[in-house]
Amino acid sequence: MTDTESLKSNAPEQSNITLREPRAEDGASVFDLISLCPPLDTNSMYCNLLQASHFAGTSVAAVRNDVLCGFISGYLIPNRPNVLFIWQVAVHESARGQKLASRMLEEILGRTQCSQVTELQTTITKNNEASWSLFQRLAKNLDAPLNTSVMFDRKTHFDDRHDTEMLVSIGPFAH
Repeated sequence: MTDTESLKSNAPEQSNITLREPRAEDGASVFDLISLCPPLDTNSMYCNLLQASHFAGTSVAAVRNDVLCGFISGYLIPNRPNVLFIWQVAVHESARGQKLASRMLEEILGRTQCSQVTELQTTITKNNEASWSLFQRLAKNLDAPLNTSVMFDRKTHFDDRHDTEMLVSIGPFAH
């Protein structure tokens, strides 16, 4: 049985999802999961290996029955230890509708590595409704302002090959 088949057959078992720090052995599964979660951009598998190892303390893996069903990659911005940047949020379709992404974000923010964090940033394209909802809900839960601006413009930065990425900043907040 493939990982995807296993996820689908175990869909009702939402309470069996464990959140943990990712590890290098998760890299290939992260790559596969992200490829199943459009509109997320796929990175190289090597990039996913680095996310799951070098950035494990600020990333999270959601696992059900030994199968990866969710992943968030994040990192503390160099020279700004109070700012957590969330790179990607991926939740397998079989695990959606259970607020798993919100639980994963809370897990990261609750870690010792993030004890200094007072602001969270991410980028979202204008048409990614799921991400907008997730981060608007997070801002509300943190009782923090949410501000947006253009981070990477379609023409200026992407040479018309990718939609504009809006910088979303949530904070300051205390946790």
